[in-house]
Amino acid sequence: MDGTVPSAPLDKTKVLDVKPLRSLRPVLPSSPQAPPFVCAPPFGPFPPGFSPFYPFSTPEFTPDNNQNNNTQTPPTSIATPIRSFRSPDVNFVDGSNGDLGSSDGFLDGKKRRASSYKQKRPKNVQDSDFSVGISSFERDDGNRQVANNVLMRFDALRRRISQIEDAKETSTGLIRRADLKASNILMSKGVRTNMRKRLGVVPGVEIGDIFFFRMEMCLIGLHSQSMAGIDYMITRSDLDEEPVAVSIISSGGYDDDAEDSDILIYSGQGGNANRKGEQAADQKLERGNLALERSLRRASEVRVIRGMKDAINQSSKVYVYDGLYTVQESWTEKGKSGCNIFKYKLVRIPGQPGAFALWKLIQRWRDGMSGRVGLILPDLSSGAEPIPIALINDVDDEKGPAYFTYLTTVKYSKSFRLTQPSFGCNCYSACGPGNSNCSCVQKNGGDFPYTANGVLVSRKPLIYECGPSCPCNRDCKNRVSQTGLKVRLDVFKTKDRGWGLRSLDPIRAGTFICEYAGEVVDKFKARQDGEDSNEDYVFDTTRTYDSFKWNYEPGLIEDDDPSDTNEEYDLPYPLVISAKNVGNVARFMNHSCSPNVFWQPIIFENNNESFVHVAFFAMRHVPPMTELTYDYGISKSDGGNYEPHRKKKCLCGTLKCRGYFG
Repeated sequence: MDGTVPSAPLDKTKVLDVKPLRSLRPVLPSSPQAPPFVCAPPFGPFPPGFSPFYPFSTPEFTPDNNQNNNTQTPPTSIATPIRSFRSPDVNFVDGSNGDLGSSDGFLDGKKRRASSYKQKRPKNVQDSDFSVGISSFERDDGNRQVANNVLMRFDALRRRISQIEDAKETSTGLIRRADLKASNILMSKGVRTNMRKRLGVVPGVEIGDIFFFRMEMCLIGLHSQSMAGIDYMITRSDLDEEPVAVSIISSGGYDDDAEDSDILIYSGQGGNANRKGEQAADQKLERGNLALERSLRRASEVRVIRGMKDAINQSSKVYVYDGLYTVQESWTEKGKSGCNIFKYKLVRIPGQPGAFALWKLIQRWRDGMSGRVGLILPDLSSGAEPIPIALINDVDDEKGPAYFTYLTTVKYSKSFRLTQPSFGCNCYSACGPGNSNCSCVQKNGGDFPYTANGVLVSRKPLIYECGPSCPCNRDCKNRVSQTGLKVRLDVFKTKDRGWGLRSLDPIRAGTFICEYAGEVVDKFKARQDGEDSNEDYVFDTTRTYDSFKWNYEPGLIEDDDPSDTNEEYDLPYPLVISAKNVGNVARFMNHSCSPNVFWQPIIFENNNESFVHVAFFAMRHVPPMTELTYDYGISKSDGGNYEPHRKKKCLCGTLKCRGYFG
């Protein structure tokens, strides 16, 4: 090759086709008459008869004699740096130091056809439009606020991807994994925390926290394996390095003995004992199994996550973080397949809050195997709701709240009916996502407001549901707020805030909880009559509420319209509901400045008239026996000014407590 510089731009593809130097064998001269082997620096000097080759060659430098100074500028190298030949980036789920799942992300590890879903760059969206909002320090070591932020952003994106996939006209036969797609997008953007592996407590994660997807635990650093049950890290010393377990998941995939709330008999991994069509084999003392063995020798702490069936959706699982355990014993035994498997006995460290033990207690209540302390009424609704609502007081001797008539929905008087005509859909079976002929879907901007399992996708100015006059059947997925309770609720006596509301079931973010039932009243007339003196049981849409972000972030999915993420409510008329005399369980929901529930206006028609309803949905995942709260807002006068005399002292006790409400 000559040393001249090509006039055309460098074609990098030709460079990429060149074999790396380590794969080339040097050819040395075998004859003594051959010219000597020359080794020279890339830019010389070179012996007579030798010249450099491109890209190390440079144009022959001729000094400019017209310059006044005698300083000569050395020739500048035009060699192309190696980093410019970098291969395209590929995003992987962080599986370092542990067992990786299948490369295509499917549960059984078998290769399938590639999904038609692609993460493409959206039109008219620049990279600068997306704000990660997480510093490099928080990405390695998080806190409670960062962890909650990551989880909410993940679930918002996952719901949106599920909504898009549900709207596809034909099924491809592929397993839809919106959770894998959402986590891959966020990881590639750096939306994650606690990436630094550690033993013991994970910043921002509390005992009793629940997860509905394993990728959630990956994103916040609780368990970095998307499929493997044992997560571990490599510890290094002056003489050796060895794996140590950091966390395990026990969810029924192996023959574990997981009924005891303080002792877990955990089975090792590997051996293909649970894979259909594959030959079982003895487990090997390697990877996660070896890490648990080393944890036994070191007496190091191991995080334990327990997985169980979701009480609301039996086809899915819910995971609860049960705290720190230590490995006390290990042995081998014959498994059901006839092969040797490793067994590990893990014992829960005393003094930690109950998590899995609470789940087992609730299960005994549900099965009637254990009586409930403080039970006053088994069903406060007297059969009005499809699921009984227990009335519990284990705090004092009060026998119950003041009398009221139980009503399952809002009650309009004639003067509050919306007189403008409204027409429902013309679907004669069940409205479905992607149905362009459904008028109710079109009123919602062309998107079905709920996923296939009834989870709300996004907050909207107003959601249109199918009403009683729509010909679609009662199983229509667009009637979520009209089908009654789906979770088992308790009305219970709190220590310092009167009666409250909680759930016995784990609640997924976006799940419908209940409607605010009561009588629609005229706010101005109620003030004149003095009926608003007790605002403990009043819901007022004219109040000012703290804004918060719950919807998915635009720019992460192709062709998403940023206007679809509008979360500002737009009601056709102000709505004030009094639940003082008639109402449902929503009247017992207390205020919080950091709530786990939000309200969403929903409208549906009946007899050519439209009616607005207030529905409550879970803002984030809510563990069992956690009090349900929402923001009461702040009242304003008719002139738009705040009314200090109506403020009440807030007792929510959260870090963001503003000290008052109402």
